[in-house]
Amino acid sequence: MEHMTLASLQQKPADFPFPGGVAHLCVIEEAGHPALAIRLPYQGVYGMGERFDALNKKGQRVINKVEEHFCHQGDKTYCPAPFFFTDSGFGLYIDTWRVSAFDFSEEITVRFVLNAHLNLDVDKIETTDFPAGVEIALFSGSPAAIIADYMMLSGPARLPPDWVFGPWISANRWNTQKQVEQQLDLLIKHDFPASVLVIEAWSDEATFYIFNGADYTPVSGNAALRCKDFDFATSKWPDPRGMIEKLHSAGLRLLLWQIPVYKWPDKDESACIQRDCDRAYAIEHKLCVMDSEGKPYTIPEGHWFAGSLLPDFTNAETRQVWFDKRRYLLDLGVDGFKTDGGEFIYREDISFANGSGGADMINAYAQSYVRAYTDFVGEGRTLFSRAGYVGQHTTPILWAGDQRSTFEELRAQLHAGLSAALSGVIFWGFDIGGFAGPLPDAELYLRATELACFSPIMQWHSEPDGGQFAGEETLDNNERSPWNIAATLPAMEQEAYLDRIRAYHKLRMKLLPYLLAEASYCVEHSCPLIRALVYDWSGEEEAFAIDDEFMLGRDLLVAPVLYAGLDTRRLWLPPGSWRGFFDHELYSGGQWLETAATTIPVFVGI
Repeated sequence: MEHMTLASLQQKPADFPFPGGVAHLCVIEEAGHPALAIRLPYQGVYGMGERFDALNKKGQRVINKVEEHFCHQGDKTYCPAPFFFTDSGFGLYIDTWRVSAFDFSEEITVRFVLNAHLNLDVDKIETTDFPAGVEIALFSGSPAAIIADYMMLSGPARLPPDWVFGPWISANRWNTQKQVEQQLDLLIKHDFPASVLVIEAWSDEATFYIFNGADYTPVSGNAALRCKDFDFATSKWPDPRGMIEKLHSAGLRLLLWQIPVYKWPDKDESACIQRDCDRAYAIEHKLCVMDSEGKPYTIPEGHWFAGSLLPDFTNAETRQVWFDKRRYLLDLGVDGFKTDGGEFIYREDISFANGSGGADMINAYAQSYVRAYTDFVGEGRTLFSRAGYVGQHTTPILWAGDQRSTFEELRAQLHAGLSAALSGVIFWGFDIGGFAGPLPDAELYLRATELACFSPIMQWHSEPDGGQFAGEETLDNNERSPWNIAATLPAMEQEAYLDRIRAYHKLRMKLLPYLLAEASYCVEHSCPLIRALVYDWSGEEEAFAIDDEFMLGRDLLVAPVLYAGLDTRRLWLPPGSWRGFFDHELYSGGQWLETAATTIPVFVGI
């Protein structure tokens, strides 16, 4: 690994030898603005964070900007990274929080973007003064070596607890203790294993740390309520501790949903004195993000949680007050949090306690938020986060966000997982069959379940009652549990279908020893748990373009079925000897196969 600065390249271009040739780096002028130009031989370019549109980015413009986008993310991303490597053995990381644009043509060009809060989909983007002091890290070698070196720049990876590798069940629609406990009964009734349960609609939707309906006496904005201060008897959650103990006894761990805002109340929302106290204290003591006039920054109209304030997690006092208020949840036995959101920086003229402005924190805010929660939960618990930036492997686990229930979105989810993995993200998951819109059909749900069984995290999740497309579509039934999907079939087909879905959930449990061993290995050696074939076979031309197969750990090759109506699957087996995971047949690698796809094609390297 070699380091240089943009300033040094402005003074003198540099040549960097790597296995596939020599990379020539220099600063050029484009329309009166400086840009970094890199000339090198390559056919494939990978990384750039979690990317939904394509794995190989050659021929594309890629914007590195944390951005919230509901469904059909396309070229948007919740978790970018200004890092890439090529099939020819060259890698580059630009150590910046600023929004940047990478053009991957015959000559790679990197620009830094002005007005980063504006729409960047247009071909011409305005560039800002070149941050000449920014450091560049150059890498040379195999994808494995480059990714490991890049990851270590942010620190060692974090290994989540063993229980995260079993099946997860989740829903936004469960908003009472009774509904959550019914899920235990349904798991038993249908004989489905699970190790994690996620509740999103648990809180008062005002403070986001108090169970909905709990009775208590409000305290000052810097004070914290404890378990003994709440009377849950008449709430929707009459016995949170007992519920958690019941979940634990059944072998399930509990994650609760979180969002980083001091909420501005909706017009039809009930009054909440505690929320008002928290907001007032945050403003008075500048625990929230401030604007250039010394006023609190608020999320602009037209965006999620408009009018709300943002906690400034670069401020030690903010972290202290924020997490003191949530500490009682850990005392109750909560095992972690689903840290949603974090894509809330829409202006540059704002300031943070660490001296940063909006131009930096557009990307860095999400990671500061998730980093603070990682420190809070400590060992033995976990997070499930949607947004992030460089160093996400130190704050697991990443999830792909919100997609609709279509095969197109399923393919995009796989692209996202593989590109995130090639950007150093070890642990990643998605919502089986999608999250939003009409229910997935039985075929899509089955194929998504197959893929999830062989992914780092296996989770099904449901959107709220009525759905978020209510009004344009009829969504009377949007529960995405396996048994609810089965109920959409003719009665004579339901049990056979449930048998097929159940088999993958039980297979997941059988895979746990392998997954645990591979997860530990990946953390120790700084490598992703799933990886596109170019990771291990960068010398094979076939691997450059394959974006629908991957390795799970060191031994399992997975070729998910990503289109409707297929009973066969064409795939490439890398060189070597392989055994079918399900049929136990022996196969010679280094060839294309047309194989049966009634079950997901999986092969074991031997």
